[in-house]
Amino acid sequence: MPSPRFLKDKLCPVSAKRERRKEARPGELLEAALDLFVEKGFAATRSEEVAARAGVSKGTLFLYFQSKEELFKAVVIENLAGRFTEWNQEFDEYEGTTADMLRYCMRIWWERVGATKASGLTKLMMSEGRNFPELAEFYRREVVQPGHELLRRIVQRGIDRGEFAPVEVDLAIYTVIAPMIFLMLTKHSPAICFDHTSAIDPEKYLALQAETVLHGLCMPPKAAA
Repeated sequence: MPSPRFLKDKLCPVSAKRERRKEARPGELLEAALDLFVEKGFAATRSEEVAARAGVSKGTLFLYFQSKEELFKAVVIENLAGRFTEWNQEFDEYEGTTADMLRYCMRIWWERVGATKASGLTKLMMSEGRNFPELAEFYRREVVQPGHELLRRIVQRGIDRGEFAPVEVDLAIYTVIAPMIFLMLTKHSPAICFDHTSAIDPEKYLALQAETVLHGLCMPPKAAA
């Protein structure tokens, strides 16, 4: 028997199309907001610009998000914070060496975040976070803290398995974070990172950085008896 939704689509296709359009609006608004926040920054982006780019009225935007701040938080959750459940699950299920896990972590971070528009959110918070302390605290709680905790789990796994030296974990994670931050800056502010005579291949750069970090973390091979 045809579903009620199917009958509704057949009997009133215009209404059904409008309903599907309504269901898609939050995603369209989040995409438009991400584009504008990365292009212009938080302070310079106006709510009506987001609505216009998404093809809706400002009033429609506020039906879904009560303020520009709430819209920004939703963008962060959609593009960054909401991914940590998946990433922690990957950690729990990973069966290889911790060195390979770290290489995988840095490579996948670039593919899923660093190379995308979403990495511009980190640059935005670095430049504007001081002016918007509530948003900065939200970003720290929802992105920075779980991100650091995941890296701590990776380094601690290596120590517990005898693969990494017993380093201070809270400091060691920044050897991984630093090249990621630099690579994001090269993407969104290349003029302050390059001398205009060279360019960086992101995948090669991260692979080299991973090996450099691992050279410092990994336990030296035992000498033959």
